[in-house]
Amino acid sequence: MTTAATDHEGSAAHPRFAEALREMGLLEVIGQVRRFPDAARTAPEAAAAIGCELSQICKSLIFAVDDVPVLVLMDGASRVDLERVRQELGAQKVTRAKADVVRETTGYAIGGVPPFGHRTTTRVLADRSLLDHELVWAAAGTPYTVFPMEPRTLIAHAGGILADVRERSE
Repeated sequence: MTTAATDHEGSAAHPRFAEALREMGLLEVIGQVRRFPDAARTAPEAAAAIGCELSQICKSLIFAVDDVPVLVLMDGASRVDLERVRQELGAQKVTRAKADVVRETTGYAIGGVPPFGHRTTTRVLADRSLLDHELVWAAAGTPYTVFPMEPRTLIAHAGGILADVRERSE
């Protein structure tokens, strides 16, 4: 069960993310943020708490691409193919970023990273699989909060470039 419980500033979202929404003119999204009573740090936990398909979760994942942080937006049912990211960006090496790099880059902890409203500006790749849905759910800055948004709108606000970077099933 999720609620729209809010803090003293009127939002369940992380304060940095709520401020980013205000700055982007997305005040209506602030009121759509849902707060879970228990943390939902993984896509399956979030999908179960919301009651949506796993693929409707938008994961915000940070990778080190030639030691530079890059955000990849991926549907919750898929995994990122590091080789495809490497090819897409013409990089030498792609690895998953360590937790301290994620927090330093985004300002958020793993499990609560939103698709935008980060501490620093990074390149953003958005997997095309997100476009398979009319609505996706993404973290609102904490493992306890999510917000809904139309995928194309979310990708545009994140400054994302559409790419095919998910693992293919054999």
